Amino acid sequence: MTEQTGVTLSTIMTQTVLTASGFPATRWTLILAAGSLDSGESRSALETLCAAYWYPIYAYVRRRGNDPERARDLTQEFFLRLLENPTFSVADPEKGRFRAFLLSSVKFFLSNEYRSAQAQKRGGGMQVLPFEIISGEESYSREPFHDETPETIFDRRWARALLDRVVNRLRDEFAAHGKVEHFEKLKGCLLDRSDVPYAELALQMQTTEGALKVAISRLRKRYRDLLRAEIGETVNDPSDIDGEFRYLAAALSRA
Repeated sequence: MTEQTGVTLSTIMTQTVLTASGFPATRWTLILAAGSLDSGESRSALETLCAAYWYPIYAYVRRRGNDPERARDLTQEFFLRLLENPTFSVADPEKGRFRAFLLSSVKFFLSNEYRSAQAQKRGGGMQVLPFEIISGEESYSREPFHDETPETIFDRRWARALLDRVVNRLRDEFAAHGKVEHFEKLKGCLLDRSDVPYAELALQMQTTEGALKVAISRLRKRYRDLLRAEIGETVNDPSDIDGEFRYLAAALSRA
C-alpha cells in the first residue's frame, strides 16, 4: 500500500461520524412517533427493520415446534399483519426496544387469535412481503441442537443479525472507495482475531506496520460507531443503547 492509499484508508475510517449534538429520528422512534403506519416514512422504517431482523423470528417460530413449511407461513403471516395493521404494529411496544416489541408481538401472534388460523400463502395478485424469507431453513439448519429455549435462540440470532449488518455497512463504505480488498484483509482485526501477524499483513498491503496499526485502530472505532448507530435504530432513547449492547453481548456469550 502506498502512502497515498494509507491516506485513503484514513479518509474511509473518519467519514460519516455519529453526532453528539442530539439523538436523531431513527427507525424505531419514527415508528413510535407516527402512532400508526399511515406515514410512508414510518412504514418504510418498519419495513427496513423487519427486513433486517426477520430471521430471529423465523428461528423462534421453528424452535416452538413448527416444521419448516409451517414456520415459513407463520413468519410470513406475522410480518404481513405487522406491516398491514397499524393497531397491531404499535400495540404495547414496551416503548424502549424494537427487539422486545417484536418478540412480545410474535408471542401474542402465536398464542392468541392467530395461533389456530391457517397461515395463508400469499401469491398471485395478493400482497407479498417486501423482503425474502425463503433462506430461513438453510440458516436454521446450522443452529446448535442442544436444549435452548426459543427466546435464547431469538436473542442470539438478533445479536448476530445486528453484527452482520454492521460489518456489511463497513464493507459498503470501503466498496464506495473501491477498497473492498482492503476491508477483506483488515476485517479479521476487528476483534483481535486475525490469523495473520501484523508484520505479515503490512507486507501484504504494502504499508508499514505502524500505518497498519493506525488503520486498524480507526477501523475498530468506526465499527464501534456503526454498532452504536445500528443499536440506536432499534431503541427509543439514547440512554438505552448501552443497556441493549450489554444484553446482546450476554446473548452471544451464552452461545
